Amino acid sequence: MSVPYSPSLHAPLISSPQSQSQSQPQFYEQGIVYQGGYYGDASGTTGDLRRQVLDEVEVRELLIDHVGHRCCWGSRPARTWKIHAIEDCNVYVGTLETFTEERDTVVEKELYSGGSIEGKDKGPETGIWELDLRSEFPVLFVPYKESRLRIPHSETIEKCSGCDGRGNTVCPTCNADQDSGFYKEGQMTQCTTCYGRGLIAHKDGSDTICLNCKGNGKLPCATCESRGLIKCQTCQGGGSLLTRKVAVVRWRTRSTRKVNATSGAASVPDDVFHRAKGVQLCNNQAYQCTPAYFADSYFLNKFSSEVIAERPSIPTTARMICERHTISVVPVTRVTMTDRNRSFSFYIIGNDREVYMKDYYPSRFCWGLCPCLEWLKL
Repeated sequence: MSVPYSPSLHAPLISSPQSQSQSQPQFYEQGIVYQGGYYGDASGTTGDLRRQVLDEVEVRELLIDHVGHRCCWGSRPARTWKIHAIEDCNVYVGTLETFTEERDTVVEKELYSGGSIEGKDKGPETGIWELDLRSEFPVLFVPYKESRLRIPHSETIEKCSGCDGRGNTVCPTCNADQDSGFYKEGQMTQCTTCYGRGLIAHKDGSDTICLNCKGNGKLPCATCESRGLIKCQTCQGGGSLLTRKVAVVRWRTRSTRKVNATSGAASVPDDVFHRAKGVQLCNNQAYQCTPAYFADSYFLNKFSSEVIAERPSIPTTARMICERHTISVVPVTRVTMTDRNRSFSFYIIGNDREVYMKDYYPSRFCWGLCPCLEWLKL
């Protein structure tokens, strides 16, 4: 398999579409944002990796703000219920993004109206992996991009399969009962105006010639005018088609995601953690990523290996361009509020401190008749 790109394209491209248009991209064999002490360990961590600490005032304000955006939720429990417990249950999120390029061949056909074609007599047909698509190459790790390119010297002229090269097909109206390839000319249909008499009867007992069939009682086939044949719709009567091979190239990012949550946060869907903003502990980019190494955390080393082990499968028609492996810690605080024998819990997730409540809130009045749509879980 030949390589149509320079080797630098197989290394991670750390840029955006905007920055690419302004300057030449920079390439790296491996990019590491942070790889050291794990979240919550004071040794070897920066100030940005401090454990999220919330006091009761902040917790209550966040909940009141969350409830205030829901028109059918009462604020009294958020304002007056006692904060019974505040528990840290941070979550680790690992991702492996595999950026691949896939090339397939499809055959396109069009009407052939004569003239020269770009066939093998003009040169050897270019292999699908020999096509130069550098001008189409996207920014790495885009979700999906597709391009199509005609394969040089792949055009041929072939006999139309719809009419076997004759340019005509048997009329389906007046020759529907004929064997394939056989037809009869002059097939007529009964006139629906005079019912085959050729005459129109009047109340006074007189007859006049039917104007619809001119007295014949029969009409020629409306589809083929009783020729028995109609023009082939595939080749439009030409009998031949121009065929060519077209390369369909798809760039896509195949992602593996894994969440490690403590029992306190196990009830929160993984998608919530994937959307949340946390602190990146490592960000490795390479042709093929290997597990990250943390000098002071066996757990993170094991977690990274588990993420890498779930590398997505790549089709035989595709090849890997590069990979990006990240491990982040998402700060999660579980809060339990009580009032006598009643209680409910909610979560404060991510650096943006978004409130997530799975089901129960003690003061909800939505019955599906208001615009909040809470009953649809939207």
